[in-house]
Amino acid sequence: MVDMDPLARLEADVRRDLNLIAHPRLPWVKPITAPDGAPALDVLVVGAGQGGIAAAFGLKRAKVENVLVIDKEAEGDEGPWRTYARMPTLRSPKDYTGPDLDVPSLTYQSWHTAKYGAAAWEALELIDRIDWADYLLWVRKMTGARVENGVTLTGIADADGLLAATVRDASGERVIYARRIILATGQESAGAWTLPPEVAALPGHLRAHTCEDIDFAALKGKTVFVLGAGASAFDNAATALEAGAEVHLFTRRDRVQVIQPYRAITFAGFMRHLADLDDAWRWRIMNHVLSLREGFPQHTYDRCARHAGFHLHVGAPWLSVAEADGGVVVTTPRGPMKADYVIAGTGVDMDFAGRPELAGFAHNIATWADRYTPPEEEANPRLGRFPYLGGDFAFQEKVPGVTPLVSRIHLFGIAATMSFGPSGSSINAMTTAVPRLVSGVTRGLFREDAAAHYADIVAYDVPQAVVPESAVIDHGRVKV
Repeated sequence: MVDMDPLARLEADVRRDLNLIAHPRLPWVKPITAPDGAPALDVLVVGAGQGGIAAAFGLKRAKVENVLVIDKEAEGDEGPWRTYARMPTLRSPKDYTGPDLDVPSLTYQSWHTAKYGAAAWEALELIDRIDWADYLLWVRKMTGARVENGVTLTGIADADGLLAATVRDASGERVIYARRIILATGQESAGAWTLPPEVAALPGHLRAHTCEDIDFAALKGKTVFVLGAGASAFDNAATALEAGAEVHLFTRRDRVQVIQPYRAITFAGFMRHLADLDDAWRWRIMNHVLSLREGFPQHTYDRCARHAGFHLHVGAPWLSVAEADGGVVVTTPRGPMKADYVIAGTGVDMDFAGRPELAGFAHNIATWADRYTPPEEEANPRLGRFPYLGGDFAFQEKVPGVTPLVSRIHLFGIAATMSFGPSGSSINAMTTAVPRLVSGVTRGLFREDAAAHYADIVAYDVPQAVVPESAVIDHGRVKV
């Protein structure tokens, strides 16, 4: 051990720690044969980002071994970190834990210290996003997740009590059978990135959403308008400024949002027990939190403000948007303004039918609007479109009995926020959310196999000791 480099020593520690906490060691889920004759998966996890890898690790610790994780992206490109996440660092404090699931040797701090040294950790303010992406790949390796990259989920159907997941990869389409599916698909888990209709109607070379691949170098010397004042909008504005563009950022609000509401709810009681409150309290709390949207920290603003070409417009909704003279004319309450290019940081909305994997039963997925009517002063149609999830993160039927398969599909992405608060897409919530998810999945699997487990218990006949007959004095049956 003394001759090992620090990272190799840490990896030895991880293997030791995982072995020490491996009790009980035996897999227990009963195998089921799929219609194609092969064993069905216990769980198919869709998405190999931080949520999917943490979920797979949690299942492994619960001794659910027949698990496959798929991701549409190439290895290393899972999640936003190397693509549309355009901030230099994570916004979470460096000491937040998450995918490690409370195993100290698996924490980011342990990995960073082993790779860069203790002094580097002490000097670190925020985690570099590429380091975070590299760390997630390391967690994936150390926890032994079985992952297939370049595989896209295109549909889910019932198959005699199993879930038939149609997937597409470079070789074509195939079906994967599983008893449960976890959708760990991040921001787009139950909907799609949205553009205001007038922005969407613009030619593609004049506009983009913050989630898209943008050629920022081509914006040098151009005037760029950014719609929205959340952290992602500021990140894109900063990237355009750094590429040499003049940037105007617009928000309809009278002031920019500098409070990060998620900091107020990052405490153990909330993250563990929001889902245990009644619907009225859950709605009231999350309506407040989500109506504020995500605030940006000081360094995000400073990244923009250091450029003379940055202009921040408040109280400036886009009243109209139109193509004109090779550019875009945007009208605000102060009149028309012209840009060469526009970027919309307008987030995600729920759209079950727009998700290929959900389209076959989208009509019967229960929403919050189906289950709860808030007081008039708390009405929020956008939040009413969020899925109303069960305690195990599973979809619920709008009309019971019509599409029973939905209760075996567990949603572990941003769309779980209304039901659970920070959960599937939040680093800070993983240590509480993943155990709840795993417990829900294993509860369902165990209940389905209860009769088989009972038969095994009754048939169990492994002796723990040997008692010689010579040591036994048989008194026979005594009649009273």
